[in-house]
Amino acid sequence: MKILSFKLNGEVKFGPKVKKEEAVWDVLAIQEELKILPSFPKQIIDGITLGFDFVEQTRRLVEAVKNTAEVDQYKLSFSEIEWLSPIPRTPKNILCIGKNYQDHAKEMGADAAPVDLVVFTKSPTSIAADEQVLPIHEEKTNSLDYEGELAIVIGKKGKDIPKKLAYDYIFGYTIANDITARDLQDRHKQFFLGKSLEGSCPIGPYIVSKDEITDPQNLTVVTKVNGEVRQNGSTKDMVFPIDELVSTLSRYVTLEPGDIILTGTPAGVGKGMNPPTFLKAGDLVKVSIQGIGTLSNRFE
Repeated sequence: MKILSFKLNGEVKFGPKVKKEEAVWDVLAIQEELKILPSFPKQIIDGITLGFDFVEQTRRLVEAVKNTAEVDQYKLSFSEIEWLSPIPRTPKNILCIGKNYQDHAKEMGADAAPVDLVVFTKSPTSIAADEQVLPIHEEKTNSLDYEGELAIVIGKKGKDIPKKLAYDYIFGYTIANDITARDLQDRHKQFFLGKSLEGSCPIGPYIVSKDEITDPQNLTVVTKVNGEVRQNGSTKDMVFPIDELVSTLSRYVTLEPGDIILTGTPAGVGKGMNPPTFLKAGDLVKVSIQGIGTLSNRFE
């Protein structure tokens, strides 16, 4: 199931994408008007906490109206809604893994891939949505860069999670662009400020529930800037695989439903080009991941 968050008439909502249509099911309206279920979450994080039960409940609501005369009144065209990040606000900072692809580590100047996880965070206030126009921040940086990444959405609370149980704690997957001000990153000798500018973490367009991703460790990750392919990698090339990321992070940080983990980026970032080529006003960046979709943002 592909689930998105959106605003309609100022109200924050969520729902599953209508298959083969550019529309979303208004499941909150279905439940409110028809009272099909004894209860149903009104916030997406509350739903994620329920795990696969949330997916099944959502499917029940859709099936209840799919073959009725009123079906169209519960579909909202994408043109009617304002897109939000699937999780508009995470419970804590977005957890990020650096240099998790060997070729990217090399293009950033490292002699070899890291032996231990390189972990940093981005502020929740950096979260942006698919199709949102993002600031270029020319008054703060002259080296804004892109990093297309697979993102993990945590589905239940966990600490000291064994590696063999890591996937039990994952609700699904989405796409992120870990936008980075390289000069700020270098100047301050840490990642947080250069990674947390407004709009520097677009996420979306959907969360895809994990039952629809057969092998998350074998997905293509492609980033295009103005139609030019800059990154073309695969999650199979991660230095630290997904189960190890979840397990290791949980040794030190209690993971919670709605937490998002960015799993690292393949080679091909602007800083790694010769000469380095950073984002400029008017650029359109698209990050596509097999089985999830495409995250698109223009910079102004």
